[in-house]
Amino acid sequence: MDQGEFLAEKPVEGDRPHQAQKYHSPSHSRISGSYHSTSGSYHSTSVDSDPHFLIAMRPPNDAVCFNIDEKPGVILNLVTDPVTGFVVNGELIGDKKIENNKKVNTYFGKLGLVYNKMELRMEITTQEIKLFHGADITRFPWSATATSTHAGFAITINKERNLIVTMGVDVTFVILLHRVWKNHPLHQDFLGFYTLDNHRFSSQTLGLLGQFYHPIDAEVFNIRPGFDQGKVDATMFVKGHKLTVTGGNQKDYRLDPKHGTDVPCWFVHNSGKGFIDGNHTDYIVSTLFDPINIKPV
Repeated sequence: MDQGEFLAEKPVEGDRPHQAQKYHSPSHSRISGSYHSTSGSYHSTSVDSDPHFLIAMRPPNDAVCFNIDEKPGVILNLVTDPVTGFVVNGELIGDKKIENNKKVNTYFGKLGLVYNKMELRMEITTQEIKLFHGADITRFPWSATATSTHAGFAITINKERNLIVTMGVDVTFVILLHRVWKNHPLHQDFLGFYTLDNHRFSSQTLGLLGQFYHPIDAEVFNIRPGFDQGKVDATMFVKGHKLTVTGGNQKDYRLDPKHGTDVPCWFVHNSGKGFIDGNHTDYIVSTLFDPINIKPV
């Protein structure tokens, strides 16, 4: 991962931390010992698969990941910036059926983007992209490459692959389209959301991803054999909390949409509790275009 990226993808587990380090949340990080880290001004974040979030940290080659466990139909706020008027939400879908009482896998099947200053809204599903500009509605299928520009707000659709949204020169989002094979008995098509650049967002930005667009400090130490064989656990001190985290891998699908690229990270349990502000339920909203109005604590 490049410096300053945040991702959220389905993780592949197991991997290899060493000593302790400190780190910040603005760039990428890999697992390496005891460290101090801080988030910075350029981040790439993402959410993908069974929503798995990956927050890149500094120093380079360290990252923190967490899952959000919720039911299909729940809408989660990813980004709310009350200053710029920008909002991103995602609605969860589930597998077509649950096998043998297993946990329900959920994914983002629909995303909503709002840019209030330009009276723009977007609804992105696995079938189409709808752009609302005032009273006008424009529909774009995933089956064709297309571009559209509105005074500094631009979208580029790469056929059956991704959608790139840019705001000026300082904000870039990529929405990945994940297709499963037709008539799959279990899985459905779903979307992934990546933030590649976020310089334009204000210090008041909230959301499951947006809160990491500004700096946070975290420290990982006491790396030790994990509860599960072959894994390692560690202690993370962040936002006044001491958390037990587990070394593992997360997937970044931007370069390899089919198989993904492994990104080592420290996994925070219990839907990110202690790492995110408040509880994950504080980020549930009523509609695809609603902001969250109060900072979770």
